Amino acid sequence: MTTTTPSVPTATTTVRPHAAPVLEARGLSVGYDRHPVLRDLDLEITRGTVTTFLGANGCGKSTLLKALGRVLKPQSGEVFLDGAPIRKEANRAVARKLAILPQSPLAPSGTSVLDLVMRGRNPHQSWARPWTAEDAAVAEDAIAATGLTDVAHRDVASLSGGQRQRAWIALVLAQRADTLLLDEPTTYLDLAHQLDVLRLVRRINREQGATVVMVLHDLTLAARYSDRLVVLHDGGVVADGAPVDVLTPAVLQEAFGLHARVVPDPVTGAPMVVPEADEHDV
Repeated sequence: MTTTTPSVPTATTTVRPHAAPVLEARGLSVGYDRHPVLRDLDLEITRGTVTTFLGANGCGKSTLLKALGRVLKPQSGEVFLDGAPIRKEANRAVARKLAILPQSPLAPSGTSVLDLVMRGRNPHQSWARPWTAEDAAVAEDAIAATGLTDVAHRDVASLSGGQRQRAWIALVLAQRADTLLLDEPTTYLDLAHQLDVLRLVRRINREQGATVVMVLHDLTLAARYSDRLVVLHDGGVVADGAPVDVLTPAVLQEAFGLHARVVPDPVTGAPMVVPEADEHDV
């Protein structure tokens, strides 16, 4: 029996080698109630790559993602999208280029999976261009790519936590933005479904050239599925680069207070974090 892999919604631009960064933060300070979480941060996101933000709870991973996605206004500094200040762009124009999945999103009561995913097409519609057959096809492709075809007409609230998370990812895919910002996309998922989601993210990146920026907690999975890791601590970046260069015992101790060994993943060769044992572990 032959199985067919669902198609992945296509990004709208082609990756250009050595192009200008798709997202850039310059002198960015951002936080809440005038208290900065991140201060004077400079960061470039390379087009066509998968970048993951890591760090201890409260270090500013989600805060940075929100600032890059214009969900949170900087206290100072600037965020640029495709070379232009993102604050000056119209909402619809930004949504065509950039899609963001926040932590723990909530769907209105009575919303089906299909209805939810269809909302991803809103940035592409207007009074002159209402809902089309193409929009329907894109939504159906996104639902298939996330393995939700069988529950497409069910209420989102009736799904398991893992299914709900995949429904939101399908909405992001249906938006067909070139850049995806995913805040803990594996929340509520067991390990098998975490792998499914991260493999899907990697496939979108490799096949369609999408730029992906994620927040994850699992260091080993982040190393396996990312081109670049950015570790945040004490208001700034303490390590930035390829996983093999970033996940070191010294960085883990500084950013997480974690005593750990870093060994090669026996499957991929990527760095794998193994916490040191203490008297309670043996």
